[in-house]
Amino acid sequence: MVMRLAKSGVGQFLLMASLMQASVTCFGQDTPAPAPELKQNPIALLKAFEGPADQPYQLGRGDEITVEVIGRPELTSKHIVGPDGKITLPVVGSVMVADKTREQAAADIQTALSTYYSGVTVSVGVDHYSSNHILLLGAVEHPGLLTFDTTPTLLEVISRGGQLQAPSPMGGASSGAGASAGVNSALPMGVPEECMIYRGNATMVTVQLKSLLEEGSPLANMRLKRDDVVFVPGPDKYVSVMGMVTKPGTQRLDSKSTLPQILAMAGGVTEKAGRSPTIQVIHRGTEKSPGKTQLIAYKDILSPKPLDLTLQSGDIVYIPESGFNKAGYTFQTLSPLVSLFTVGALLH
Repeated sequence: MVMRLAKSGVGQFLLMASLMQASVTCFGQDTPAPAPELKQNPIALLKAFEGPADQPYQLGRGDEITVEVIGRPELTSKHIVGPDGKITLPVVGSVMVADKTREQAAADIQTALSTYYSGVTVSVGVDHYSSNHILLLGAVEHPGLLTFDTTPTLLEVISRGGQLQAPSPMGGASSGAGASAGVNSALPMGVPEECMIYRGNATMVTVQLKSLLEEGSPLANMRLKRDDVVFVPGPDKYVSVMGMVTKPGTQRLDSKSTLPQILAMAGGVTEKAGRSPTIQVIHRGTEKSPGKTQLIAYKDILSPKPLDLTLQSGDIVYIPESGFNKAGYTFQTLSPLVSLFTVGALLH
């Protein structure tokens, strides 16, 4: 029977599996050897984070638009999308248009007008793109809120920030990373080794920008999304605090920093975290080992007993929202990104 099965590819596989199992049993192992862990491609995940190039533009707050009602010039008008994401039309009143494509906004406006007018056809055009805001923070010469007329890219954001603040030979901070030791002179001035992109309260990736440029990867100039936060680390050490805290972002880390202090500097946990959240400390990985997640009960940080925890630069402290199956859900959604993108070298 085994000989007949071995003539086919399936038979050869089964025969090989049976021989391997027999060899394991001979050495006294009652359980089969564990399957090798599959690692996701970090470049593929970075592409997924970037999003498709042909993704339709969604209207945002501050955009200047024209609502044209075909055949009814008295209803055609220009608007600025308000901070609440709405525009105000005569007779109809307020209509939500933010975070919708031009076609979706036109359809909603047409539906609203159809209550008072028959046979209307609406189109929406963008006169000025004002909602593509990116917040640039960290060791750059000109941090702050940046506005782009088109889809912003990472290198555009970095270049608008000016020269980097790099450690000087005397140990202080100075402008001009290109003049510091260890920076490839073939690269543009002010290119950081890495930068972090925050998207919302629960998503962050670390981009090894210098490595991507050296490899000629187009992901070095990846497309960003509205309201992204780009952080360029400097000579100071830091940890990232994300999730249900008052001020998500980066916090400076020194040799005496503790988890309670880091959470206090982030404004403390919010009510959405619940009374006793399970804090996830996702330790930054290295080139040889991936990052690991350590779970800390919130009640433990309030105890005078020292925590079995050592924070390192690049670690992530994540406070999950209550009601999402606690650590299980947030570990599955957050950890695949951070365990890959916080390794020492993205392309190695």
